Amino acid sequence: MVKFGYTIAYVSDVNEAISFFEKAFGMVRKFVTEEGDYGELDTGETTLAFASHELGASNFSGGYVNGSASDQPLGIEIALVTPDVSVIHASALENGAKELKAPQEKPWGQVVSYVRAPSGILLELCTPVTG
Repeated sequence: MVKFGYTIAYVSDVNEAISFFEKAFGMVRKFVTEEGDYGELDTGETTLAFASHELGASNFSGGYVNGSASDQPLGIEIALVTPDVSVIHASALENGAKELKAPQEKPWGQVVSYVRAPSGILLELCTPVTG
């Protein structure tokens, strides 16, 4: 069976990306390489990791789409689940995220908001789906 292990987001500065998640969401740094080109957060069973754009370029000889270089977010998001979206949304903004959509309740009862992290990553902040 295949198991989802981790997500790696390519960013301009690994330490800055990790620091944002520590400050805004209270996540804990798992480790960062000595070179500072790769790091992980302790987020539970699935790891959220960051790698430098330089490391990304070394992995893909044809290049890749740099999410931080676009005015629009990439068509992929990282969802962070919380019982209080408004508090976490405000903390993200206080720590440098840009608001894309304020918290709102969906027809199925879930509260969802969208922010863009300083690194360019699109984040969905949401309550758990019930049902």
